[in-house]
This record gives sequence, structure tokens and C-alpha cells, in this order.
Amino acid sequence: MNRDSNVYTITYASVMVVLVAVLLAFTSESLRSYQKKNEANDKRQQILRSVNVSVSGSETEKKYNELIKESFLVNDKGERLDGDAFAVDASKMFSENTYPVFVADIDGAAKYVMVMYGTGLWGPIWGYVSVNEDKNTVFGTDFSHQGETPGLGAEIATSIFSSQFSGKHIFLNNEFKSIAVVKPGKAAQGQDYVDGISGGTITSNAVDQMIHNSLKSYVGFLNAKN
Repeated sequence: MNRDSNVYTITYASVMVVLVAVLLAFTSESLRSYQKKNEANDKRQQILRSVNVSVSGSETEKKYNELIKESFLVNDKGERLDGDAFAVDASKMFSENTYPVFVADIDGAAKYVMVMYGTGLWGPIWGYVSVNEDKNTVFGTDFSHQGETPGLGAEIATSIFSSQFSGKHIFLNNEFKSIAVVKPGKAAQGQDYVDGISGGTITSNAVDQMIHNSLKSYVGFLNAKN
């Protein structure tokens, strides 16, 4: 074949495109199991951080299995459902009325971990909140995001922000109130609150809404006796 011809050029380019596509597909498939394992490990770390436990990546699965004694699904009435709590896609839990609960044993006391999900400034935000056996007092929280602004909204993922929630109450006088996120220096009347991120007003408001919407869906569970 004449290497200077258009036919040769087109054929050569087509073959190269196919080869590269096959190589990329093979690489993606080969790495998929590792990606899923890393995603699962990251999720375990987030759940552990919500009960104030931080471990290295290599210790995560062992520590998770040691502390998380039970997990299950509930609907917004607090009724238990069949299914794998760990496998639930948080972005679909509202539409499917399916909410994961993880039960941790911390120094002999049960901590109930619930999932939060919402929309931030540039993409999804999510988190986990744990409460004491009274199902009201917050024990710990952890927040994550997909693309909030570094140095501003992204600060929700820091311990400085999440540590503020410890000891706050979801119910006041047996009425659901959630926990407000307010501008630093401001206050919320009639409910517990924490300071938002300075310069990250939109993200702070999004976290406030996420907490309210997510915890409201767990009210049936939180009000249940068992």
C-alpha cells in the first residue's frame, strides 16, 4: 500500500483509534475492582470519622468491622426494610424512601449513624451524622463534597467544621428542629446551631438544607423506641 495515499492514512488512523480504545477499555476493566475497593474503603473511613474514629487506609476495613455491629435500612416512618445499607446510593435515598443506618459500638455505647445528601455550589455534598443512644444528641459528624471551592466551601470537609456539631440536639422539647448552619457570629432561634464557613455562604446554606432534609427523613426512626 502506498504510504503517501489518503487510503493508507485513513486506514492507519482507524487502526490506531481502535487499538487505543481497546487498550483503554482493558485498563479500565482491570482497574475497576481496585476502584470499587477504594470507594468502599473511603466510605468506611467517612462512617468511622462520624463516630470520631480516624484510621489509616490499611486499617480501615478491620476497624470498621470491629466497631460497626449492625446496619439496616429504614423508611421515613422508621420501619425496617430489606436490603444492604452499605450498598445504598445516597443520591437515590429520598426518591426511593430508603435510608441507611449503621450502629457502632463505641466504648460499650451504641451510636447510630445516618446518611446525609444534598447539592452544594458546584456539585453533590454528603455526610454522616452519629447520635447517642438517646437518638437526639449528636456524637460526631463527617462531611464531604465533590467540587466545592478550595479554601471556602471545601472547608466543610475539615474537622474544624464538623467538630462543632458534637453535643448539639436534633430535637428540642420533643420537636424536630434539625441543627442550623448560620453565618459566623449569628444565631438561630429555637434550635441548636453551628457557625458556617466564612466566605462560603452558598455551601453553608446547602449544608444547612442537607442536614434538615436528611434528618427529617429519619424522624420516624429517631422516634422509635428500639
